Order: sequence, then structure tokens, then C-alpha cells
Amino acid sequence: MSKELKRQLALIFGFVFIDLLGYSLILPLLPYYAANFGASVAVIGLLGTVNAIGQLIAAPVIGRLSDRYGRRPLLIVAIIGTVVAFLMLGFAKTLFLVFASRIVDGLLGGNTALARAYITDVTDSKNRARGLGIIGAAFGLGFIIGPAMGGFLSQYGYNVPAFVAAGLSFVNLIAVLIWLPESLPAEERGRMRTNPRTAFSLKFLLEELRRPCVGPLLNIRLFYSIAFTLFQANFALYAKEHLGLAAQNTAYVLTYVGLLSVLVQGFAIGKLTDRFRERSLIYTGTIILAVALLAWGFAPNVWLLLVVLAPIALSAGILNTVITSQTTKFILKEDIGGTLGLANSMQTFAQIIAPGIGGLLLQYGGTWTLGALASLIMAGTALYTRKKVMNQPEADGPHCYCEEEAIPQTG
Repeated sequence: MSKELKRQLALIFGFVFIDLLGYSLILPLLPYYAANFGASVAVIGLLGTVNAIGQLIAAPVIGRLSDRYGRRPLLIVAIIGTVVAFLMLGFAKTLFLVFASRIVDGLLGGNTALARAYITDVTDSKNRARGLGIIGAAFGLGFIIGPAMGGFLSQYGYNVPAFVAAGLSFVNLIAVLIWLPESLPAEERGRMRTNPRTAFSLKFLLEELRRPCVGPLLNIRLFYSIAFTLFQANFALYAKEHLGLAAQNTAYVLTYVGLLSVLVQGFAIGKLTDRFRERSLIYTGTIILAVALLAWGFAPNVWLLLVVLAPIALSAGILNTVITSQTTKFILKEDIGGTLGLANSMQTFAQIIAPGIGGLLLQYGGTWTLGALASLIMAGTALYTRKKVMNQPEADGPHCYCEEEAIPQTG
């Protein structure tokens, strides 16, 4: 790995970490902030929904625009949107402005998909998973540190974390403007602008779902996201109702999971992909996650829970990185941003539907039903992976698109 690539990856790591740190500063405090304006529990729940719907719509559009005009300009637009959204939240005097800030952040977001597209541009097949792993590591660190910082700052007012988040995002903006180069060369950007495929078209995006290698991997991303979000979004409620954990102890357990995930994605993923084929890691990861999620639903105490959480964090960290890495190797060059945006939308869709499903299962069926459903989804995903992915030809095979084939096709 060259010094220039290491520098670019370090910059992207810093960008994603600061972005997630700012976001996680305000996320746990939004219910309290909205309650100050008289919001009911149902209305507070809609705050996260409108932000997710905004991302669901915008991510493929922003990704596609980055294919046409470059990653850096769209990253700048996305960060400016984040700064504006946090400032709106900090200065909000009405519930309407609180909602408006979340909608703006969702519609002008897409930072994660853009960061993944950037890394795809600057890495080769050998270094791809290692590079993408740093995004997962930055995510984990941001979500570990952010809530604690937000809780500390909230003693000075619920709007203070929003202003700090805006300041962190502004620092991100300056760093991108000064230090982060464009990942697509000027000549290639010129080709992209004249290529009809890079114009936003729902038809071109949906074509990805019909491709023999890309479509199945996108579906696996969706299945994995639904199963893991069922666990993630409902864990705090499970810990409270089933194990009787206080909020502080639940936070410690989640920190443990976050640290394991950071270690896997930040350090172990490169060694694993050097030794094993990525599609084999996907297949094995789905099986491990299926078994671990079922065991999680039956964990009777905290100590057994900690044992079960280790393979969950391990397999989730692997899948989160390797599914994206494998997908990028079968995408046409001019479709990278749009397709990764589509993958991001699938993940967001899971985040919209999973909390409600999990809540109903916990209320009417108990913890085991939640673990069983998540496990069943992953077991089905393992069978689907074996049928649709394991026996596909390699990246240079005749039935799959790949980045090496895409370059001469972009003229």
C-alpha cells in the first residue's frame, strides 16, 4: 500500500469518524430535545423516520451525481448540508424546525455511500476490503464516543451538542477543502459527464438488481441489514425487559460490541481477505450470524450474553465490509456511486421497518421470537448466498461485470 493511498485512507477515516461523532452526539438526545417542544412519543418516533426516508430517497441520487461530477464536490455539498441541519437544530425554537433539520440532514446526506465510492476509486481489488474496513471502524468509534460526549454536553442545554456537532462538521468541511483530493482523474470525469449511463436514471439503477453478480449481493445486503437491525434497534429494550439492565449497564454492553466491531473492521478484515475468498467469508459470516442471533434470543443472563455477542460482532463486522467490497468488484466504473447509494438505501429501508417489527415481537412473543426471526432471515440468506453467489464466476468471468471490464466500456 503506497504512502499516498495510506494518506487518502487516513483522511477518509477522519472524515467518517468526525461525521459519525457529530451525528451520534445528538442522536440519543433528540427525544429529550423534541419533548421540550411538547412532542408526544409517537411524534418523537417520527423524527428518526423522516431522516431515514430522506436518506432512502437521496442516497442513490447523490451517489449517481458523484459518478458524473466526482466524489469531492458531492462530499462538500453533503457536509454543508450537515452543518446547516445541525445549526437549524441548535437554533430551533419550534418542533417544525426540529423536523426540518432532520429532513435536510437526510436529503443532503449520503456521506457514507460517497466515502465508500471514494475508497473504491483509490483502491485495487487486493486492498479494497482493507480500505472499506476503515469506514466500519470509524463508524464504531464514532458511535462509542459520541453518545458519551453528547450526554456530558447536554448538561449545558440540549442545543449545545447540536452546535458542537455543527462545529465538528465544519472542521470536516475545511479538511476536505484543503486536504482531500478528487478520487476520479480529470480525464475520467470528462468521460463520465458525457456518458449517458451517469445521468440519473431509475432504470439504470434497477438494472443492477438484475445483474448475475451485483443483484444477489445487493439482496444479501438487504437481508443482512434487516436481521442485524432487528437485533441492534431493539437491544436496549431487550436488555431492559429481559435482563433488567439499567441504562448505564446497557451502554457498557453496547460499547463492548462496538469495540469488537472496530477491531474486526479496522484490523482483522485485511488479514481475513488475504487468506480467504470474499464470497466464502460472506457465506460463513451469514451462518455464524444466524446461529449467534438465535442464541442471543435465548441468553438467560449477562455473562452468556457477552459470550454470544462476540460472534455477532465478528460476523457483522465481516459482512458489513466484505459484502460492499465484493459488490464493487462487479460494478461498471460509471455505476459505482449510484449502486453504492442504492445499497445505502436498502440499509436505510431496513432501519425504517426493523424497529417496529422488533417491538411487536418483544411485546407479544418474547425475546426468543425476535432472535428466531433474525436467525431465520440469516439462515435463508446463507442458502441464498450458496445458490446465487458461491458458484458465480470470478470477477473476470464472462457472466459478471467487473471494474476491469468497465474501463473500456465507459467511452
